[in-house]
Amino acid sequence: MKIVSAEFIKSAVHEGDFPKERLPEVAFVGRSNSGKSSLINTLVNRKGLAKTSSTPGRTRLVNFFRINNKLTFVDLPGYGYAKVPGSMKSEWQPMIEGYLTDRDNLKGVVLIMDIRRPPEEEEELLIEFLNSLGIISVVALTKIDKLSGNERTRQLRLFEKSLKGIFVPFSAITGEGKDVLWRAIREMVEG
Repeated sequence: MKIVSAEFIKSAVHEGDFPKERLPEVAFVGRSNSGKSSLINTLVNRKGLAKTSSTPGRTRLVNFFRINNKLTFVDLPGYGYAKVPGSMKSEWQPMIEGYLTDRDNLKGVVLIMDIRRPPEEEEELLIEFLNSLGIISVVALTKIDKLSGNERTRQLRLFEKSLKGIFVPFSAITGEGKDVLWRAIREMVEG
């Protein structure tokens, strides 16, 4: 997809603070340190749209980005490795679940996972939750540039055995998988 514009709209915690515009939305969710912000930035050809950090757990709010005035990307807080107080982590779950359950213009979810880390119960439960809500999802397996061809194949097979879904190997460094992921996003939105 040709990106003409990509802009930050706002950050929010509560549904009442979410943008009122009715553009179709695609949410991005993943474990802290999975490469979520880098993936978003690569998709929209902008280095600093979604803030990246070497410290896991920097995304603490629901962040909305308007893409080409036709689509909204929604960056949900990461989970897992984030070094934040337990009380903050416990606030994230209802915020994320509330968004996923109640947002009418949500068209699909991209679950971001580091291909080097095996899937855990949290990812399995999230996919089951999305399926129960009838939300289309795709799994973007990031950081593929850090593995050899044989290691990639082995890890991809591990994911295919552990999780049900569509998998897109992705590299924010090389851009591999970008076009495939954009096709999946278009299919979500055009439904």
